[in-house]
Amino acid sequence: MFIYYLCAMINEFKVITLCGSTRFKEQFLEEQKRLTLEGNVVISVGLFGQSGDEEVWKPGIKEMLDRMHLSKIDMADEIFVINVDGYIGESTKREISYALAHGKTVKYLEKPREPMTETPRNFIA
Repeated sequence: MFIYYLCAMINEFKVITLCGSTRFKEQFLEEQKRLTLEGNVVISVGLFGQSGDEEVWKPGIKEMLDRMHLSKIDMADEIFVINVDGYIGESTKREISYALAHGKTVKYLEKPREPMTETPRNFIA
């Protein structure tokens, strides 16, 4: 009975991983709050390298964080792309490709200029 209850608890909430440029720190925080209040489990970035978290630029850290973010996508039911003014950088494009290749739903803050419908294999495996 306990295991059934635990599984029901785990499946009660949709899990959403936020993706996008870390230059949009304020929008990340706003969307994390909004999606959480809507009843979702939200997974976000751990550091905002393009918004002042200098640790990101130490040797090997950015690469580790990029691999870690793919694991966060694996844990999610869907990803939510923070694409302020339509901006989607190369790292985010790889994350979108990875999510699509793994059957994840992809939603956007703003309507994308060119939505990705294919699943190119240019992500880190």
